[in-house]
Formats: sequence, structure tokens, C-alpha cells
Amino acid sequence: MHAIPPLGIPFWTVLHLAGFSWVVLHCLRHRREPISTLLWMVAAWSLPILGFLLYLMFGITRVRRKTWKKESANQRLRAVRQEQESETLPLHYWRSLREAAVSRPEDPQSLRIDTALAQTNPDHVLLRGNHIQLLTTGDEAFPAMLEAIRSATNHIHLQCFIIGNDPVGRAFMDALAERAEAGVQVRVLFDRFGSTQAVLSGLFRRYRNIPGLHIQGWSMARLLKRQFQVNLRNHRKTLVVDGKTAFMGGINLQEKHRTRPFAPAIRDYHVRLRGPIVHELQYTFLSDWYYITEESPRELLKAAHFPTIEWTGHALIRLVNGSPATELDEICDALFSMITLAEKSILASTPYFIPSSDIIRALRIAALRGVDVRIIVPRNSNHFYAGLAGRALYEELLDAGVRIYERHPPFLHGKAMLIDDTVAMVGTANLDIRSLRLNYETNLAIYDPGFANQIKEVLLDEISHSEPIDLNAWRNRPERHKIIENLCHILTPML
Repeated sequence: MHAIPPLGIPFWTVLHLAGFSWVVLHCLRHRREPISTLLWMVAAWSLPILGFLLYLMFGITRVRRKTWKKESANQRLRAVRQEQESETLPLHYWRSLREAAVSRPEDPQSLRIDTALAQTNPDHVLLRGNHIQLLTTGDEAFPAMLEAIRSATNHIHLQCFIIGNDPVGRAFMDALAERAEAGVQVRVLFDRFGSTQAVLSGLFRRYRNIPGLHIQGWSMARLLKRQFQVNLRNHRKTLVVDGKTAFMGGINLQEKHRTRPFAPAIRDYHVRLRGPIVHELQYTFLSDWYYITEESPRELLKAAHFPTIEWTGHALIRLVNGSPATELDEICDALFSMITLAEKSILASTPYFIPSSDIIRALRIAALRGVDVRIIVPRNSNHFYAGLAGRALYEELLDAGVRIYERHPPFLHGKAMLIDDTVAMVGTANLDIRSLRLNYETNLAIYDPGFANQIKEVLLDEISHSEPIDLNAWRNRPERHKIIENLCHILTPML
């Protein structure tokens, strides 16, 4: 028999009411979009016990900074950094940052945009003296990354959302193992959700006993530490070699990102970097690594990880990190600023197009004031639900003058935005709620005419392989399509 409380109310009813009340109070204490709050309250009430558990796992997207372990880890690492800054021989990293931080864009429009980005991203300064090279698809990125790994002499730091247990994933792990056996210190950080297949199939277990090769999985769902946020994932993809060369972008370490006999490579963008920006990416990696491993901060912040870097190019680059660590939405704010300051054109690609309402409005207003706004998305999404949810937004954008292009296969996974043919942003963040609000992401704001021309050529090539969406034809699509699309979009706040 089930236990009966003194008032005669069944035990499970009391448990349900307690769980529902907790969800309501938590929603009211942590402001979020109204429809999201209401949907979670309905779920908690309609699905006894299960709704409460789902909210614990997927609904908690923010937690108080003072009690959040990731933010506490960031603060501890920052304290050690500041302590070492005051010593006789400060980190070369901070010295190079101070020397490089005096840069300002000369172009008036670039200056306006970067002034706004400086306000929304005060922790990361605009760095000059960088060289940046665009790499499209794994066909270009993988050989360059493997060459850099094989040339490493001191350390390799690799972070990736998905490492596949396939020929590409194994090739990278074998190359890392070879350098570790040669005496190079290697750290690998993968996201446990993104790399689930590799974890379950035992990929990482094969390399666990190699001295100098340290492999860790990122997860914010750790029951022993009372963390249940399986919805908060690390989507960053960064490779830093010897503190002097870095790669970052949207390409995961998977076979599908390169051309195979039976299929073309996924369309995606990565960049190779040299110059002071490498130290920014290095510190971001070490901050994430410290949170997961609690390795000695002094070991992580040693000078070998931040060697003196010569200025190797003319690109001005600002790091823009995104994190659910605070109530700020750094990448969302940066994109909003860029869109609202655009004067002539906005050219963007994204695999998943479910942006926040403020980004939607910014795109509409930009088009209405005469800015040429073009958005490229895949015709066939690898997550059908996300593709349908994004299509629910088409009409209001098309009606304002935004032009939308659906790229034919292969799948478009590239994330890029170009403002006025001048300022580019590339990185790991999609134009969707998950990237803008839930994931750990890294983007770069780039001020370099040569790179702007490169990314424009690539995006225009994507358009040449795309089908433009006609407003009248879109309005006349079957009614059942509209219903399904709108249903998917209604549920996106619960992601």
C-alpha cells in the first residue's frame, strides 16, 4: 500500500504538487521568455513527476553566478592569473595582450561596430597583428590541422563538440597519441553529449593509458555534485598547438566533414590563426579544462602555454565567447549590435535558423530601412525538427524584404556573418536559441579586407547552389506544412 499523508492525500499527489510548486518558484525567480515559462509550468503540471524531472534536466538554463561551479572555477583561475601578473616575470600572455590592445579599426563603419562590441564583450580586447586563413570543409581543414599536430614540440590542446569513432576521429586520436608518446603534453576535451557515439563505442578507452595524453569529457550533469544541466553543452571547437597556432570554427572531427567516394563533404568553415588571438583561444580552452579537471592553475598558466608571439598579419580580431554562466548573452548581443549597425548589407549562413525574437526584429528592421539582408540555410536539415521550426519564421522576414536561400545538398553547417562587406563573424555559434542562450560557444569578430572578400566569395557560392524562397509561393504552401512548422516553433523555448 502507498503511504497516506495525515490529511488523506495520496503520497504521489503530494510529491507532484511539491515538484510543480518548485518548478513554478524557480521559473519566477529566474526571468526568461514568458512563453517558455508557461510551457514549462504546463509540462510540470500535466506530467506528474516526469515534468519536474524534465525541468531539472532541460529547463534550468541559468543558475546564480555566486553558486555556479563553472563561474567559481573561472574566478579561481582568474585570481591565480592576476597574482602571476604582479610577479617579477608576468605571463607573456598578458604582456602581449597589453601591447596588442591599442588597436582600433581605421574604417569608420568598422569602428562603430567594434565600439559596440567592446561594450558587450569587455573581457576580450581587439587584437591586431593576426594572420587568418579560411578553410572550407574538412577537405581543407583536416590536413592542415593534422600537419600542425604532427609538428608540435611542447603541447597540444584540442577541444571539440563531436569526435567520431570513424576514420577521421581515429586519425586525429592516433596523431595525438603519437605526439604524446614523443613527449608532447596533450589535452583533449570533448562534449559527452555531442560525442556520445564515440563514448559508448569505446573510442577514448583505447587511449587512456598513454602517458602525456589526457582526455576528458565535458558535462554539466554530475549527480555527485548535484548538477543536472544536461541541456548546457560545450559546442566549442578549438585546436591550439604550442601556443602559437590555432584552429577554430564549425567543423567537427567526423568523416562526414570530408569528401568520400559516395558523398561530398558537409559545407562548413574553419579558420587557421597565428598572432595574439591564439592566446585568447588558449585561455578559453584552459578555463574550460580547469573547470572539468581542477588541474593546478599554475601548471595551466605557465609561460610555455603563452609564448611570446610575433605579429604575423594585419587582421584585427576580437574574441566573442558565449556562455550560460551569466545573465548576459554575449554572442546574441554582438550579433544584434552588428545587425542594427549595418548600413548596406548583411550576408549570413547558419545550419539552424531559430534566433531569438530580438534578432528576428533586428533583421526585419534592417531590411525595412534598405539594408540588403540575405540568409542562407540548408534545404534539408539534419535535424528535421529544427528545420521546420525555422521555416515558421520565413514569412515575417520575407514580408520585410529579407531574402532567404535554401542551399541544396550537401548539408550546410557553416556559421558566418558579413556586415557591409567589411566586418565578418565566424565561429561555432548557430543562429538558434541553443547557441545564443544555452551552449558554450566561441566566435571571432574579424576586421580584415582580405578575409572579408574570402568569406563573401564563399557565401555567394553557397547562394549560387541555393533556391531562393518566393514570398507569394511560400504563402500558398499547403496548410498542413504551416501547422507542423508552427507547432515545432512553439515548442522551441523548451529546448
